Amino acid sequence: MKKQKKKTAESIVKEIKRHTRRKFNSEEKTRIIIEGLRGEDNITSICRKESINPNLYSNST
Repeated sequence: MKKQKKKTAESIVKEIKRHTRRKFNSEEKTRIIIEGLRGEDNITSICRKESINPNLYSNST
């Protein structure tokens, strides 16, 4: 008989976030980057619209 380990609240939250994390395909990534390169909007407004952290955008360029 196996003993079940009791999960902490923190580990449960991390697991939920991992499974619900938004995943961008390559087309979406390209579209967001090109939109930023056009310069029509600033990066923060693009990131706000796409619900991503501006630091994540700057790491991808």
